[in-house]
Amino acid sequence: MRAEAPLFRDPIYDAPTDPVIIWNLKEKCWWMLYTQRRSAANTPGVAHIHGTAIGVATSQDGSGWLYRGTLSNLEFEKGHNTFWAPEVIYELGKYHMFVTYVRGIPTDWNRERHIVHYTSDDLWDWKFESILLLSSDKVIDACVYKVDKNTYKMWYKDERHDSHTYTAVSNDLYHWIPGGAEITDCSHEGPNVFELSGQKWMITDEWNGLGVYKTDNFCDWERQGVILRDAGKRPMDGGMADHADVVVCGDRAYIFYFLHPFFENEKRRSKDYIPGPDQFRTCIQVAELTVESGKLCCDRDADFSFELRYAID
Repeated sequence: MRAEAPLFRDPIYDAPTDPVIIWNLKEKCWWMLYTQRRSAANTPGVAHIHGTAIGVATSQDGSGWLYRGTLSNLEFEKGHNTFWAPEVIYELGKYHMFVTYVRGIPTDWNRERHIVHYTSDDLWDWKFESILLLSSDKVIDACVYKVDKNTYKMWYKDERHDSHTYTAVSNDLYHWIPGGAEITDCSHEGPNVFELSGQKWMITDEWNGLGVYKTDNFCDWERQGVILRDAGKRPMDGGMADHADVVVCGDRAYIFYFLHPFFENEKRRSKDYIPGPDQFRTCIQVAELTVESGKLCCDRDADFSFELRYAID
């Protein structure tokens, strides 16, 4: 089938961001978990980017996503708090979510941010496990990947350290040992690690397209360039891509990214640019990733066959 464009719009605030896609073993369907940014709300400062819940949409095959609401049981302290950028994996018989947490609903950026661990049996009901102690008190956007039989590795953005990608490792997903900086060539966020065509890849959100890196060992990364910087031609695909997730299905891979379809790319790069209300709206799009001559490529305008399939190991 052909991918819809846009793939998904949030029916409450019209601003889904930071998607992660995972198969729900109990419901036998795909889940999209995302930051439900409140861009349709009339709020002071950057309050619309805070106070966010984690939205849920589901699909049998990657098309026709149905909004199902939000995760309602994440609060572990009193008040109305902020949850961003979920990372969810299924390991050791449970779903593990690592999500960014900000206390309250700030109207500015000057607040602590932490990565919080939850576990679940069904993706609906979550148990708070811990606030991770990482390289600083201002960390966001966890990515977790199993790098060998006994080791899980986390990559995340450390805003105290030039918004570079820092790391931590664990052998059980509950206890983490912080590492050091790993991607430092520019400021960025939203690291995402995956394997495709026998190679190991990372993409990052540089706010000017998605940076691409390649490695042989999940440690030493070689920059490969940028994808999804230039505007696409599909409906609501005219902006640069932001924070993305990659789903690998056999020998094919699909990238799910959000963007601001009503932003103007050139103006957005200007520090003096003040967006209007509609320009805060976002949507989710999907495109196919390919590897050509050892280079990761993405033609967002290409017509491609799209169907998510869950492979039972």
